[in-house]
Amino acid sequence: MGGEQSSADCGISTAAQVRETLSYLMPGLEPFWALPLKDYARAVYHIESARGGCSHRDEAMARFKKLVKRTALRSGADRESAENASRQIAASPVIQTGPHCHLLIEPDAFYTHLFSILGLSAYACRWHVCYSASTVKFVESAKKGPGWLRLDGDSVNVFGLSRSQMDPYSICGFNGPYRFLLSDQKGGGPANAAAARLKAILPDAEFPSAAEAIKAANQFLWQRAFPPSIRLLQFDDIDVADLVAEHFEDAASWLSTRLTGDGLFAERLLQTLDQLNAGPWAGWIRQTTDFFWGLAEGRIFPLRLNNGVLTSRSSPAFNVRFDPQTLAASLRQRQLVPNLLIAFLVISILPGIRVLGGCRQVVYYPLMRYLIASALERSDDHHLFDVLSADVRPGVWGHRVLRPDEGYPFLEFERSGNMSDLAARYGCCSLNKASGNLESFSGDPIWADLSAHVRARAIHSASPELRWA
Repeated sequence: MGGEQSSADCGISTAAQVRETLSYLMPGLEPFWALPLKDYARAVYHIESARGGCSHRDEAMARFKKLVKRTALRSGADRESAENASRQIAASPVIQTGPHCHLLIEPDAFYTHLFSILGLSAYACRWHVCYSASTVKFVESAKKGPGWLRLDGDSVNVFGLSRSQMDPYSICGFNGPYRFLLSDQKGGGPANAAAARLKAILPDAEFPSAAEAIKAANQFLWQRAFPPSIRLLQFDDIDVADLVAEHFEDAASWLSTRLTGDGLFAERLLQTLDQLNAGPWAGWIRQTTDFFWGLAEGRIFPLRLNNGVLTSRSSPAFNVRFDPQTLAASLRQRQLVPNLLIAFLVISILPGIRVLGGCRQVVYYPLMRYLIASALERSDDHHLFDVLSADVRPGVWGHRVLRPDEGYPFLEFERSGNMSDLAARYGCCSLNKASGNLESFSGDPIWADLSAHVRARAIHSASPELRWA
């Protein structure tokens, strides 16, 4: 066999192939490609019906509402506004979960926030609720990640850290202090004029973790140019750790009685995950750690669940019993951080909250729901199983939806003055145009593999995993 390799053989997809695969995985998406972006934003924030209820779901939503309220208070809201935020999440259960914990003017984050403004404005929502994953390193790829920012063509070192101070560490780690320097690659003063202007806007303070610094900076940036009618509410994996601890501190909660319980549910989850990774869905949920990360001295490390104990190969002395009381205490003491499966379980799957995600989340999130549902079915937990079955569009594409091929967020931030006007201008573009070249999808080899599996019918509309999309 000769000739040129196909794009799938080369590990890439074309934008057209990505759109075709996305439309196949999300059948309701197809009509929106030719429509204005604002129509799609309105659709993803539209709640079609009341979410299904059961005691476990109601309790999970009540706990999530408390998280929203205390996060709003921490961001400076008064008690009445914070109460309104918790009421909004119950009435309009949609949150943005796409961007990692990045500065708001990082391109992927900036344009996603503009997209969310379009959807929130359509329903006069007062709060933009965002989960920002913070169990990520400062550098995610070559000079990209929370530790770097591109300004006026230069790579800017956000915290002025050396490579040895960035490479091994997670931004959720409390190994600060951190402060914004926006320096050049040599660690000097601001890298260029744009960096100097941005540094003048950001808080001149020290923070215990990079994630705390970024959240504080984003509040400053939001208040400066984003619409006052919509307030920003950010929470990260440390906040989720406290939420999970609250679940475990209640002996009657679903997490206490089912996830830990006799250990069978957790074992079934891991078994089903092994099966997923042996078939066409391999790699979408990477089994890097079992339910939680260990956290010490600014670093996260993987854990394995063996005989009811979480252990670490890299830290032999690290052992945490897999029971509610011990897990809750370890979460409170910042020895553990939830992994993505546990995070999405408590912020979305259990409370019934729609999550807006990006190129990988639109696939791995339904697979997470499939894992939970499969374990529920094997455990004869039919009530919660039926509630999950009735969820309408629990996860949708809502990150990197607006992604101009040539985007300069800080320049647009400075020039526009009003992000609502800027969002409205982008909102008039078709979804096809606004989403640009879909590089985050097309350049990801796992998407080429997925497209190939769809064409080969190894993945199809009747695949049991897609039932949970």
